[in-house]
Amino acid sequence: MSRIRRVVFDTSTLVSAALRVGSVPHQALMKALASCDVCASAETLAELSTVMGRKKFDRYLERELRLEFVALMTRHVHLYGVPAGAVAPGSRDAKDDKFLGLVLAAEADALVSSDEDLLVMHPWRGVPVMTAAEFLAAE
Repeated sequence: MSRIRRVVFDTSTLVSAALRVGSVPHQALMKALASCDVCASAETLAELSTVMGRKKFDRYLERELRLEFVALMTRHVHLYGVPAGAVAPGSRDAKDDKFLGLVLAAEADALVSSDEDLLVMHPWRGVPVMTAAEFLAAE
């Protein structure tokens, strides 16, 4: 695999990284932040904020710390505009199309996901769709 310069992380992987420090998703995010441009859009950041604000995560990490994670991600990602309807046809779960559109807008080299609806698309338009563990093993 060629060098990964730009990478997109889906929300489920970012949530796992935030809630379980030291986990494989957390390690993958740390590697990406150190060696790549981590790409996001207004829509993917909004979803991350909504999900991280859910009460069900209170037992894993205080709400304030989860929202600090969102703020940290917002400060450190490279933001891209994604045109509406950029992906057609998209994922079998239309809610995941925001990540595919972001891959196109950012000209990303990889999409890191734990979502089976995205993982089954590997490779998508020549871009690897990989788990956090596969991202860690890359290069």
